[in-house]
Amino acid sequence: MKTVTLSVESIDSVIDSALQAFTGKAQGAYISFASLDLLWKVLAPNRMAIVKILTGSEPLALREIARRVGRDVKAVHNDVQMLLKTGILEKTDLGKIVFGYDAIHVDFMLEAA
Repeated sequence: MKTVTLSVESIDSVIDSALQAFTGKAQGAYISFASLDLLWKVLAPNRMAIVKILTGSEPLALREIARRVGRDVKAVHNDVQMLLKTGILEKTDLGKIVFGYDAIHVDFMLEAA
C-alpha cells in the first residue's frame, strides 16, 4: 500500500528531511504545509472529497470526479486546478486526474496558542 502523510512542518524541518534524503535515508512520502491554516485552506472539505475519491483509484476524468462527489463540473474543475497547482494531484498524458496514493495519514499536533 502506497501511503502519503499530510503534515504541518516548519521550513527548517522540511529542509532537514530533504538533506537526510540526499544521504540515502528514506523519508517516506509527505505533503507538508507551513501551517495548519494553509493545510485547511488547500484541503478544504470540497477539495478533500476530491482527494478521497481519487485515493486508491485509477485516473478519472473530470466529469466522473464531479459525478462521484455530487458537484457541478465547473466547481470541481476549479478545485482540481488548485490541487494540480499545489502538486497534490497530477494529470496523466490522457488528461485524466490521478492521486498516486492508496492511503492518507494525517500527522499534526495542536497546541495551546
